[in-house]
Amino acid sequence: MNARRIWAVARKEGIHIIRDWRSLVMGIAIPILLLTLFGYALTLDVDEVPLVVWDQGGTQASRDFISRFEGSPYFALRRVVQTYAEVERAIDAGEALVALVIPVDFAMDVESGRVGRAQAIVDGSDSNTATIVLGYVETVARTYNQDLAIEQAARTSGRTVTVPLDLRQRVWFNADMESKNYIIPGLIAVIMMVIAAMLTSLTVAREWETGTMEQVISTPLKGPELILGKLLPYFSIGMLDVLVAVLMGEFLFEVPLRGNVALLFGMAAVFLAGALSLGMLISIVTKAQLLASQLAMVVTFLPAFLLSGFMYDISNMPNVIQVLTHVVPARYFVSLLKGIYLKGVGLELLMMEAVLLAVFGLLVLLAANLVFKKKMA
Repeated sequence: MNARRIWAVARKEGIHIIRDWRSLVMGIAIPILLLTLFGYALTLDVDEVPLVVWDQGGTQASRDFISRFEGSPYFALRRVVQTYAEVERAIDAGEALVALVIPVDFAMDVESGRVGRAQAIVDGSDSNTATIVLGYVETVARTYNQDLAIEQAARTSGRTVTVPLDLRQRVWFNADMESKNYIIPGLIAVIMMVIAAMLTSLTVAREWETGTMEQVISTPLKGPELILGKLLPYFSIGMLDVLVAVLMGEFLFEVPLRGNVALLFGMAAVFLAGALSLGMLISIVTKAQLLASQLAMVVTFLPAFLLSGFMYDISNMPNVIQVLTHVVPARYFVSLLKGIYLKGVGLELLMMEAVLLAVFGLLVLLAANLVFKKKMA
């Protein structure tokens, strides 16, 4: 390959990008916009759950139980209701996600040593959120039960009672359990995959539509030289996007970056090379800008969003889908980003993902060269 020819193609493509402001907007502004929107709007945290209470007894015991919910950061008491009709209306209107109903005999049962009963009604429209809310309710009830049992035992025996087990919990890598700490790194992979493929999916197709490809074919320029020359300007834009995304994660979303920054950008470069080559391959095959952009969106966004482990745990997917995720390159980049960002690990634990990512990039680049040769012929 001739370096001068590659540089000439890269320079030509760079001039086109500068003159076409839409390409610059797509390449730089859209990733920033998507990262901002998704970073703020996409959250899996469930806190300040709206709560309504129907306290039928109005006793000290029931008020003590209710205070456990009011003191929890996971619940926000909206109002007190007086009938089941009001409970149903509040949940139907979305005013409350959970309703706590305490019967008249709650205090009598608790104080006499019998089992006190209370009812928690949860809106199950969103099953995942309802499951989390039920876990919160059970935690509050369990803590109340434990404190009440210790108090009653101490009152009966006349001495201090200790619990038989003191479980100390400690969360590693994401101590505050904030969803943004693992959503933002995953978003970087998804957005880079989509933008990179869409940028290069228009390059060769544009040459065919404008009629300049025949002139390119008539020159001594070889297929690999054309492809590499066209990839270089977009590779620079992609790396700039990675830098901007890392800075936004650090200063805007305050996501901790515990790993090696050089390793992060090195793996991003490998991933970008594969994603850009995939877009180039789509452009070569389709020969039409509209079709190329549509196909690039389908091939990149849906698999990267759904099958990369960014949003949904791969181990919970059906076996057939789990096998299918192995051909999604974003899966390996998401794993690399989360390992570098949250755990601060290096290639000693992430070598397999790095190798598979490099293999993907190499295969797609070779495929683009082979297909383009056929088109030249």
